[in-house]
Amino acid sequence: MYSKNLLTLLVSFYTTTCFLVSAIAQNKRPPNIIYIYADDLGYGELGCYGQSIIQTPHLDRMAREGMRFTQHYSSAPVCAPARCMLMTGKHPGHSYIRGNYELGGFEDELEGGQMPLHEGAYTIAGMLKEKGYATGMIGKWGMGVVGTTGSPLQHGFDYYYGYLDQKQAHNYYPTHLWENDQRISLNNPAFNVHTPLDRKTATDADFKKFIGKEYSPQLMTTKAMDFINRHKQQPFFLYLPYTLPHLALQVPEKYLGKYAGKIADSAYYGERGYAPCLMPRATYAAMISFLDEQVGMLLEKVKQLGLEEETIVFFSSDNGTSLSAGVDPVYFNSTAGLRGLKMELYEGGIRVPFVARWPGKIPANTSSDHISVQYDLMASLAELTGIQTKATDGISFLPTLLGKNSQQKKHTSLYFEYPENGGQIAVRLDRWKGVKKNMRKDPRAEWELYDLSSDPYEKNNLAAQNPTIVQKISEIAFREHQHPHLLDWEFIDPKIRK
Repeated sequence: MYSKNLLTLLVSFYTTTCFLVSAIAQNKRPPNIIYIYADDLGYGELGCYGQSIIQTPHLDRMAREGMRFTQHYSSAPVCAPARCMLMTGKHPGHSYIRGNYELGGFEDELEGGQMPLHEGAYTIAGMLKEKGYATGMIGKWGMGVVGTTGSPLQHGFDYYYGYLDQKQAHNYYPTHLWENDQRISLNNPAFNVHTPLDRKTATDADFKKFIGKEYSPQLMTTKAMDFINRHKQQPFFLYLPYTLPHLALQVPEKYLGKYAGKIADSAYYGERGYAPCLMPRATYAAMISFLDEQVGMLLEKVKQLGLEEETIVFFSSDNGTSLSAGVDPVYFNSTAGLRGLKMELYEGGIRVPFVARWPGKIPANTSSDHISVQYDLMASLAELTGIQTKATDGISFLPTLLGKNSQQKKHTSLYFEYPENGGQIAVRLDRWKGVKKNMRKDPRAEWELYDLSSDPYEKNNLAAQNPTIVQKISEIAFREHQHPHLLDWEFIDPKIRK
């Protein structure tokens, strides 16, 4: 009898202890989340991804202290849809925003933004807000301006600061930014950033007219520091979509020192749009190094506050690098040899750098070839914070981050569609990649097929030799495409397409 009662007591004690441990674990403060989003940063433009000219010491250190992904994709090859899919966890065939649908103009009085995110959209910010997170967006939004359904305040953010309109973000010295739906004037002169110079008469002083007094990325970093300070006592989600290194080519003069006179350069006079620039290569490199410096400052801030082990920091880019207005991706090997650029569904347009750091949780100095995509972020953060959600097309990559590869679920395929630049679709199926382009002119365009395991640069089209694989990817594309709400974006279904 005595031993039976003792056994019962021990079982009761063990059960109670387990319950308390579980309760403590559940009540533990969830981690802070910082997601830093570069703009038009190519796959090969960081030192940790092979860059040899542009210096990025802080991001390289972040990679050494965390995990670097080698097969991570943006959801789209341009700004607005990439941001929508990141925030809503939807892939391109289901997303509400699928292209850069521009409204208004470039002038301040014509600021109209892009297609607004619809009312009631389920976003990462809204999801985390329900979990008790303070939520902030600082940078470039691109999904609706004040007076529309697209304001960040209507989509889960407690606070925002920056550009609402992507066209305004072409100028790093704007007359104003936006803070919680209020227009905030800056000490910058008004000028048209798309004004060319006459190459026969232009002077150094003419180029300097495109440099103002308040550089928007510096202001963003200050606001980000303030946000972290204000919410250091509670879990926070900080979404930081910097505009760097998107055109125009503008950077404070003191940052040119690393590159001016050290790399071959020749002036860009603005003939193809965006601001003229006296040293375009040096300026572009300086812009990326400036972005790197901001990341270093943010990491140091987290460290100073004693929050390193409570904060997971992500860094990625919205799409591949551009080829226009003075940007020279060939000189910098911006795609690390991958085919394609921004606005294309080849690897160079959608494969992007992705680095994650969380001391004590994410194994340091590691890399992963797990095939992942930015619309996986919602599922990953849901699992990280214990939220049950099925409102996403993504698959959590949290097991990979924590080094639990055996528990990692994988995509059976990735689907991409892009209604602009001729109309394109793509499918990633294990090692295979199918691409169709110019579908607006030719609805029956043939598939191109590449074996990325042996041909990551997409040079050898193997479609003719692999009809069974082509049929599979064609079936995936047919299955994953849903009709968009905007007729201009329907370029696939012949019954509906414009």
